[in-house]
Amino acid sequence: MANVACIEELKNAILDFDEDAAVTAAEKIIKEGVSPMDAIDAMGDALKVLGDKFQIMEVFLPEILLATDAFKAGLKVLEPELMKTIDAGSFQEKPKVVIGTVKGDVHAVGKDMVATMLTVGGFDVKDVGADVDSEVFITAAEEFGAQIIGLSALMSTTMPSQKEVIDFLEAKGLRNKYKVIVGGGPVTPQWAEQIGADGFSKDAVEAVELAKSLLK
Repeated sequence: MANVACIEELKNAILDFDEDAAVTAAEKIIKEGVSPMDAIDAMGDALKVLGDKFQIMEVFLPEILLATDAFKAGLKVLEPELMKTIDAGSFQEKPKVVIGTVKGDVHAVGKDMVATMLTVGGFDVKDVGADVDSEVFITAAEEFGAQIIGLSALMSTTMPSQKEVIDFLEAKGLRNKYKVIVGGGPVTPQWAEQIGADGFSKDAVEAVELAKSLLK
C-alpha cells in the first residue's frame, strides 16, 4: 500500500502545482523501489486531468505552467532510475520530435505542455525553445534524427513563420523527410492545410495522438 500512497502523493503534487512536493514524492518513490515508469504514468495522468480542466476553463495557463514545472522536477529525479530499468536500445527506438515556438513568438507555455505530453507519450523530444529561426528547426531535426517537427505559434502575426519553416524544408529538398505538425491559439486546421502541414492539434493531448497516427 505504501507504493500506491507515494504514487498518489506524486500525482497530487502535480495537481497542486507543487514543484517541491513533486521532488519529495519522486525521491520517496525511488527509496521505496516503486517502478519509475508507473510514477511517470501517474504524473502524465495528472497533466491530462489538468489539460481537461484547462479546456473548460477550470484552470488557467499560469497553473498549467506550474504543473509542467512540477512534472519536469519530478521527471528529473526519476530519469536516472528509468534509464536503469530500460535498456539503451529501446530508448534509441523511440520516435523523435523536434518542437519549438516559431520566429517572433516568445510564448512557451503551450509548447512546453505539448513537449511534456509527447515525452509522457513515449517520444524522444528535443525542445529548441521559443522565437526560433526556421533554419534552427531544420538543423536541429537533422542532427537529432527527428521524424516529426512541431511548430507552435501563439499569435496570428507569427503564424506565417510556420509556413516559412515548411517552405525552407521544400527549398532544401527535405520536405518528404519530416512530418510537420502545427498548433497554437490562432492556428486552425484550415491554416495547416493551406501551408501544407501534415497535421494540426488543438491541445497537448491531441498532439500526442496526432504524432502517433502520422508515424503509423
